[in-house]
Amino acid sequence: MAESAKPLVYTEIELRSFLPSGWGIQPGSIGRWDAKTGNWSIEIYDGADNTWKVEVSASEAAAQGRLDAVRGKIDSLHRKALGRKSILTG
Repeated sequence: MAESAKPLVYTEIELRSFLPSGWGIQPGSIGRWDAKTGNWSIEIYDGADNTWKVEVSASEAAAQGRLDAVRGKIDSLHRKALGRKSILTG
């Protein structure tokens, strides 16, 4: 199998090291590689129990580095979550 054809894999420890405080991996959720799309994905939750999907493509991992790619995706979701309107404020 060629190096570029290998599926992306992230360990739970790697993912948890990039999650913001109060965030976690959805119970029962495991990272999945989709060979058709070339994406690895997993569901995470934030401190308000909103569910987010982290999706890293093989091309992003090749260009940025495997860990930098997943860190960038999680950082992006964190910024997006901070901008989300609260249930209380509408």
